[in-house]
Amino acid sequence: MKQLTIKIVTPERIVFEGEAESLSVMTETGEITLLPDHIPLVTSLRPGEMRLKQNGEENLMVVSTGFLEVRPGNQIVVLADTAERVEELELEKIEAAREEARKILSEKRAISDVSAAAATAALEREMARYRVAIKKRKIPRNPINN
Repeated sequence: MKQLTIKIVTPERIVFEGEAESLSVMTETGEITLLPDHIPLVTSLRPGEMRLKQNGEENLMVVSTGFLEVRPGNQIVVLADTAERVEELELEKIEAAREEARKILSEKRAISDVSAAAATAALEREMARYRVAIKKRKIPRNPINN
């Protein structure tokens, strides 16, 4: 069976490098699932859940903004501002960060559109992290092997 060769990179680290059967991510135009022999593609990412399917098991991650490139030969490169594996997420810290982002957003709306946009982006990122962390508690997952 053909596999995708995937590399997920942030400015701080390589989050994942290996093979998978499929990769699902949120893009600016909606969710896409990439399978072997996908056409070449470059797209921007939205904050949200990323699902890697390996050996029939789905593994969850959360990514913020960034870019995804599908290259010939079933190679996928994800360049994300942030990316975290589900087992790295701590719900209590995420809830605190989410509330702080909401507070900042309500304060920044009155100051400027640029400040409000930055606060909105921070809140969107924390909401994506929260949704994935909640799924972690509901559905046991296998950690992604490196």
